[in-house]
Amino acid sequence: MAAGHRGNMPDIDFRQLFDRLPSPYMILDRNCRYVAANGAYEAAVMRSAEELVGRNLFDIFPNDGPSGVALRESFERVFATGEADTIAYIPYDIPRPQSLGGGMEKRYWTAVHTPLTNRDGEVAYLAQNTVDVTEMVRLREAASLPYRSFSGETQLVERAREAETAHRSLLAESAEFRRMFEQAPGFIAVLSGPDHVFTFANDAYVRLIGGREVIGKAVGSALPEVAGQGFIEMLDHVYSSGETRSGEGTRIVLQTQHGEMQERFLDFSYDAVRDLDGLVTGVFVQGMDRTEAVRTLKHQRLLLDELNHRVKNTLATVQSMAKQTLRAAPNMQAANDDLEGRIIALSKAHNLLSQTAWDSTTMSDLVDHEFAHLDRARLAASGPDVLLNPKASIAIAMVLHELSTNAAKYGALSGDEGRLDVVWQVGADGDLVIDWHETGRALSAPPSKAGFGSRMINAVVRGELDGSVNASYETDGLVCKLVVPQLSYIRTRDHA
Repeated sequence: MAAGHRGNMPDIDFRQLFDRLPSPYMILDRNCRYVAANGAYEAAVMRSAEELVGRNLFDIFPNDGPSGVALRESFERVFATGEADTIAYIPYDIPRPQSLGGGMEKRYWTAVHTPLTNRDGEVAYLAQNTVDVTEMVRLREAASLPYRSFSGETQLVERAREAETAHRSLLAESAEFRRMFEQAPGFIAVLSGPDHVFTFANDAYVRLIGGREVIGKAVGSALPEVAGQGFIEMLDHVYSSGETRSGEGTRIVLQTQHGEMQERFLDFSYDAVRDLDGLVTGVFVQGMDRTEAVRTLKHQRLLLDELNHRVKNTLATVQSMAKQTLRAAPNMQAANDDLEGRIIALSKAHNLLSQTAWDSTTMSDLVDHEFAHLDRARLAASGPDVLLNPKASIAIAMVLHELSTNAAKYGALSGDEGRLDVVWQVGADGDLVIDWHETGRALSAPPSKAGFGSRMINAVVRGELDGSVNASYETDGLVCKLVVPQLSYIRTRDHA
């Protein structure tokens, strides 16, 4: 219907209509610069449009007192909320032109500020209808004389003052509630109209969206990355139906203040905002950023899955060790001792990994734990600070245990003169190379066949770590070189 009425209107020059309105009107942009002023406004402020347009209102009519503050705050409310604002009574002195004698003239005004939107529906301008009530105030002052005439006019001015006092009191309360919402830990925003134009966004919401300015903008233009993620469709549903929409741990991709796209997880609720007649006028947005909690929960689930996997692997390792140990041992006591030593070695590796939440161990820590039962005066171990992943940590721990147990029982450390040197390094290709060198006590004869320890070392290094084992019994003792590919352990801490 409205469009039809507009179509039947006569051809009117609205610029001419604006200029000839008997009431003073002017238009400001968001920077408080004059865009237009009609003839009545020019007369009221004693300035021509040429003197006003393009200049800041507060440069032409400066006022650092309460009246100037009240005027600025009224402008800010209109641009922030998209709603009209009224100042019922405001004293505001204006400078007189030199042609009229110069100086300042005390004036009293009533002003109504109305938002004007651009084609995108954003509040871009503000129209002020200004009424000069100076003469009425002077009538009130005259009414204080003994004859007390003009009672109707003075009562009108008094009511205007009372209304402005009440208005400022309400604004103070509103400002206090606004501060509370701005500082709330959860994010809050208020959207107006079918295009969901931002009229309020608290500090938490602004942080969530990377510090962007969104007031006066529609969601689609203010946050273009949310298109296609389903959130604008939910807002449309709430606005059209009045039904609440919400989500828990819902994934969204938002732009950071550095322009990067980042995944977030939100608990949120979209609720209809209604006017006094019950009609939906906007959407109230509230929620919490649960990104860290969701990521922590996902990490815990991954850890639990990993733990279950490792427990199964560990039980399988223990079962295999028990079976092979019992099969190779000469008697039950030997079997008991061997199995206990291997389980303790496995346990030490697990203890080291538990200290880093099963992330990694260092080669140095692993050597210290596995060599703790040996005579440290007769051995030396050195190498760079290499990080081992959990799989490599357990595998290398078992290899070091088998080699050190063999050295203590049959090799260099079984007598009084032997010595053990262990050196590890990272090769040019990134492979971890471990050199095991026993001296001072050669075996009378190399083993005629590989025992369980030798078979296990080969199985672990070659089968689990995809590496290589090269062992030989020299005249002075055992020499062994172990090579573990870089992808099977991790990397040096220096290169992390």
